[in-house]
Amino acid sequence: MFWKILFGFWLTLVLVMGIVDALASHYNEARQREANEVAQGGRVAMMTSAVGASLHHGGIPALQALFDAWPPFVRDRVMVVDADGQDVFGRPVSPMALAEARRVLDDPPPGPLSVQQVHTPEGNDYLLFVMGERHEPPPGRRGLPPSLLICVGIGSLAFSAVLAWYLARPLHVISSAFGRVAEGDLSVRVGPRIGRRRDEIADLGRDFDSMADRLAQLVDSQKRLLHDVSHELRSPLARLQVAVGLARQQPEKIAATLDRIDLEAHRLDAMVGELLTLSRLEAGAKQEWDDYFSPVELVEAIADDARFEAEASGIRIDTAMTDPALNERVIHGRAELLHRAFDNLVRNAIKYSITGQTVWIAVEAADGGKAVLVRVTDQGPGVPEDQLARIFEPFVRLGGEGSGGYGLGLAIAQRAVVAHGGTIVAANAAGGGLAITVTLPLAQAVMGA
Repeated sequence: MFWKILFGFWLTLVLVMGIVDALASHYNEARQREANEVAQGGRVAMMTSAVGASLHHGGIPALQALFDAWPPFVRDRVMVVDADGQDVFGRPVSPMALAEARRVLDDPPPGPLSVQQVHTPEGNDYLLFVMGERHEPPPGRRGLPPSLLICVGIGSLAFSAVLAWYLARPLHVISSAFGRVAEGDLSVRVGPRIGRRRDEIADLGRDFDSMADRLAQLVDSQKRLLHDVSHELRSPLARLQVAVGLARQQPEKIAATLDRIDLEAHRLDAMVGELLTLSRLEAGAKQEWDDYFSPVELVEAIADDARFEAEASGIRIDTAMTDPALNERVIHGRAELLHRAFDNLVRNAIKYSITGQTVWIAVEAADGGKAVLVRVTDQGPGVPEDQLARIFEPFVRLGGEGSGGYGLGLAIAQRAVVAHGGTIVAANAAGGGLAITVTLPLAQAVMGA
């Protein structure tokens, strides 16, 4: 990459320099073609008149005296040519200038006469004219000076090398970092090595660091999940082994032992089902979503099912739908996942409530009607403040090992909500208990549309 950028930029600069040189040469040639061989104008006419008067009245000596009084850069341009086309002072005469002077003399333009014919007392005729100001380039070169071309070539090479290094270095750093990630090193970061750049390459480096952070989090999460799963599976498997051993030792109690084995098998099946749901959510199930459903109807159905279970324990389920307009709004996603998420939240609230307490389920509009807010509040013991951030982690049980369940319900709820673009927050209620607030974006479609 470095050499490609280096030679690419350098050859481009050399090509541009060559084009500039060719244009400069063409411009100089055009100026030479357009320049007048013989000067014209009032001042030139005054010069030729003075030369003519001196030559006519005093001859060559008078002309020499006049020239001695003039500056060299003036007298050197004044030509005094005899009939043979030779300058009286032996200076070279441009054939093109001589031809133009004779043409002007034969066909004078309007205005003062800049070219004159003088007849001396000796009987000689002289043609007087002033050479035009022509800027001749150095012999053999009509473009840019060679020294300038060499300096520009070296400078462009140095500039191309610096630019190539500036562009290729961070790309090499990112490429090397990808290689380390492929080898399993997820701790590599490229941001500090790229520096304070503010361009697309720096954006690529930041995206790489974000990817590496996310990969590290996922790997750590999978490791923790695998560790927790192996730990959680030991208890039901151990009970199954004990039940099988009892069945062999006490054949007369085979019916009770089979019931125990059936119970543990159902527990294992429920745990595996929840783990599969959690795994699908973490893998991203949104790609299969094609449902539009009402959040109000979903919450009402969950509340009706919860009342049937809660009434047996003397727990009341109270719902509040504060915005009738939500009845016409829908969520785009997967109803089954959100149904399970809200069901887990409500069941968790019921589990930590006692007889005579109430679980409140509130549904209201949020974010100016662009989202729906669902809050589930219980009157249970609440959660220690330092544990609130952990209740959505897998296998975290608020009441310890004896609280029942596997600690996956809230984890599934949190991932289902996040997968739908929403947020879920847990906080201790002001009057005691736990309040879990879910905010989900609403789709543009409406019910019946």
